[in-house]
Amino acid sequence: METYQNLIFSLCYKMIGNYFTAEDLAQDTFVAAYTHLERFDGQHEKAWLCRIAVNKCLDFLKKESHYTSSDNTELLQTLADTENVETQVLAQEAAQELQRACNGLKEPYRSVAIAHFCEEKSVPEIAQEQKKNSKTVQTQLCRARTKLQKLYGRGRHI
Repeated sequence: METYQNLIFSLCYKMIGNYFTAEDLAQDTFVAAYTHLERFDGQHEKAWLCRIAVNKCLDFLKKESHYTSSDNTELLQTLADTENVETQVLAQEAAQELQRACNGLKEPYRSVAIAHFCEEKSVPEIAQEQKKNSKTVQTQLCRARTKLQKLYGRGRHI
């Protein structure tokens, strides 16, 4: 705990944005790790603890209905910009979760959502690539966003 307490607290604080809640979630992370120590394979201790912390934060955010995909996008950007291996792993897992959610959409929303949210393409780029009108792409993107919000159970915009 002494070795990783600052890392886990920082991760929770970045995701939650509330100092006291982040402290509680960091503590919950270590309690959960201790409780499930028999499941730990002994490798990648930091990554394992970070994964537990992320799950605790996501559970909290889902429960409190504060989680939004735009927050997720900001988190992904923050994590991707760091050189820390553990945070890069977390960013990759979050991106994979978003990719899976987009893959779960029906066409034409799937291709538009993947291009915009996962490949970070602009509406004009998607329109040109898919040989569609920009307004059509905007409409499909709006509908895809609404479907993803329902899938994630979130009330705020992606």
